[in-house]
This record gives sequence, C-alpha cells and structure tokens, in this order.
Amino acid sequence: MRWVTGPSWHPHRVRAHLVLVHGSRLSSAQWAPQVPLLRDHVDLTLVDLPGHGERVHEPFTLDRCVEVIGAAVGAVPAGTPAVVVGHSLGGYAAMAYAAARPDTLDGLVLAGASAVPTGPGAAVYRGVAALTDRLGAERMTRVNDRVLHRLYPAERIDPVIAGGYYFAPTAAAWREVMARCRPSMLEHVRCPVLLLNGRFDQLRIGARAYLRACPSAREEIVRRAGHLSGLDQPEAFADALLRFARTVVDSAPRA
Repeated sequence: MRWVTGPSWHPHRVRAHLVLVHGSRLSSAQWAPQVPLLRDHVDLTLVDLPGHGERVHEPFTLDRCVEVIGAAVGAVPAGTPAVVVGHSLGGYAAMAYAAARPDTLDGLVLAGASAVPTGPGAAVYRGVAALTDRLGAERMTRVNDRVLHRLYPAERIDPVIAGGYYFAPTAAAWREVMARCRPSMLEHVRCPVLLLNGRFDQLRIGARAYLRACPSAREEIVRRAGHLSGLDQPEAFADALLRFARTVVDSAPRA
C-alpha cells in the first residue's frame, strides 16, 4: 500500500482521499499516469490486490480484497472524505467492499466495471480467463507488451508495465466476480457513486442495471476511450475523478 500526497492549492479546504484499486493482471503501477494529475488536489493511497504486486503471494479472494481495501480506508485520517476508485477487477472488488461496509465510504467510483457478470455478460470474463490459461504467462507477457506499446507512448505505459503482469490469479478472480458481483450489491450504498466508462468500452453494457440498483449513482463517459480509459485519456479521466471528489467534499457533513 502506497500513500501519495502533495501540496494543496486550497490549504484551508478539506481534501478528499482517493483509494485507487487497479484492474486485472496489473498492479498499483497502473495508476502511474494518474498520480501526477491528482496528487496536488487529493491525497492518494494505491493498493495491490491479492495475487498482484506486493501481494503476489496471497491467494485472490473477494473477501481478502475487502480486507485490503478496508485497511486503506481505515488509514484515512478522521474527518477526511474517503473515496474508493476501482478499475475493472478493482471496480468489482470496490463494489464488494461497498456492499460489505457501506457506512465507511464517502464516495465510490467504478471505472470499467459496469457489466453484469452473469448470463451473456459472463462470456467476456470467461474468455479473458480462458485466453490467459491457454497462452500461458510468457506468451501473454509478449502479447501485452506488444499491444500496450502499440497503443500508448512509452512515457505513459512503461511505468505501468514496470509494475509487472500478474496472470496467475486471473481465472480465480473472475470466477469470484461471476459468482458474487451483481448490481444488487449497490442497493444499500448511500454515498455518491460514479460509473466512469470509456465510450467504446463494451463492459459498460450493464450500466443501466447498476443505476437502477443505486439511486445515488450516475454515469459519466470518457470520450475517445475504451476499457483502459485512464490510459486512453489520462487528463479526462483524472478530471472526472477530481470533479467527483469535489462534489464528495462539498456534500460531506461538517463536524
């Protein structure tokens, strides 16, 4: 778990604290393009999910994800609004945390995590797990390197890749998501919720179901972006997070 902070442009204003939870097969290094865009305005904690990054030797379970996210939220100073931001697998882990401990959150952002992972929607997740198992870690590493370097400039993607790839927990992670994650997990979440999706992300197909389940939720679309919207459009993604964080701070009860 890594804490990042920077000078505030508003020294007398409360700063939100964002807990950033990465997606499948990556680590907290996924957030490298976002950190310099965010740290002057909000405090940040970057966590590694079980089976990834610093927790590579831990078995992946959603229950353990809830504990990891809970430790990060619990470390946020009293009186500071806590916002959990999860991308893809990290979004479903954040959803599980919000369902288990809704009263600990002041805001929740689910980025690229708006598919309903059952029925036809489960095919995407099964496909990802099956491809990873079929190709193996060595070939998947080469494929990922080639694709990511084709899509993004080196200065943006190299710090992400430097955090490593973590393929071993992929199948187990998505099995748990398919078995447990549903829009109904948000039914008792009362804090503001943002569904942040790339315009061309096919995994936003279930967004309406999540919006129906959670009256405090809204969706925002990142233009010219796909599933990796934070890499496709770093500035627009960060701007959406900062605007959401400001609404959380403005709506937080004053002591």
